[in-house]
Amino acid sequence: MLGRSSKAAKVAEELSHYGGVRGRSLARDALQRFLSNKAAIFCVFFLAAIVLFVLFGPALAKWNNEEIDWAVLGDIAAQGMPSVQSGHYFGTDELGRDLYSRTIQATGTSLMVGLIGTAMALVVGTTWGVTAGYLGGRVDSIMMRIVDILYSVPITLVVILILVVAGRSFTTLFIALGSVSWLTMSRIVRAQTLALKNREFIEAARAGGVSELMIVVRHIIPNLLGVLIVYASLLVPDLIFAESFISFLGLGISEPYTSLGALISEGAGTMGYGTLWQLLVPLFFYVSITFTMFFIGDGLRDALDPKDR
Repeated sequence: MLGRSSKAAKVAEELSHYGGVRGRSLARDALQRFLSNKAAIFCVFFLAAIVLFVLFGPALAKWNNEEIDWAVLGDIAAQGMPSVQSGHYFGTDELGRDLYSRTIQATGTSLMVGLIGTAMALVVGTTWGVTAGYLGGRVDSIMMRIVDILYSVPITLVVILILVVAGRSFTTLFIALGSVSWLTMSRIVRAQTLALKNREFIEAARAGGVSELMIVVRHIIPNLLGVLIVYASLLVPDLIFAESFISFLGLGISEPYTSLGALISEGAGTMGYGTLWQLLVPLFFYVSITFTMFFIGDGLRDALDPKDR
């Protein structure tokens, strides 16, 4: 008996010497899996560099986004080529406006559209999907039939109609994109809620007297965070693409504001004059943001996928 107790004491002493055995939480495990994805980590830093460019790039600008440099308008063939001496680091557009400043504004606008539209989709889609999935029955049928009806209408057409009727502005664009971007989110959330609401820990919470609202807030929604984070990271580039496509058609944000889609449209219209930089500069930022967000979303999906643990 004494020998067994002395052996247990020795094991306990060794464990305390090495700091004990500590398990990893799911969050820490997901973080380590994400950090091991080199492509995703590189994209995080690259996206951070773009955000820093948008925030602090104006400090290096010698021209604002609306100012016209009349000296570059004389020769269309060599119109506003990129030059450090002139202060036009990315050149100028066809009207002699500094492309560096306009690219900063356009990148910030596109990022804002993606982030705010995604936030709206998260709030509306999560609320709609959780309500439909948790209540079930007739409520679920009615709510999801509404989603099906909205799905039957082309999303781009809905956005264009809203912009034409309500006018072109930042607020209208956010509302237009947010009004259609939550549909897929609601379906995903509903499916996950249906799978969760009859699980043992939910039944235990009900047996313990926890209210239905608190079950949703404390148990259902926290278990949806992984899916929501992954989908949100993939929705941002989709909304940026939608805004860029609408701006490319000339129906997006109006002057003096601009976006990457509008700059790409302007650059495509002047390619015949040899001013290729007017297209390549905004196209580089658009492609960079899109690809980095997709790689980050792919890394998050792999890190949070329970099947790979």
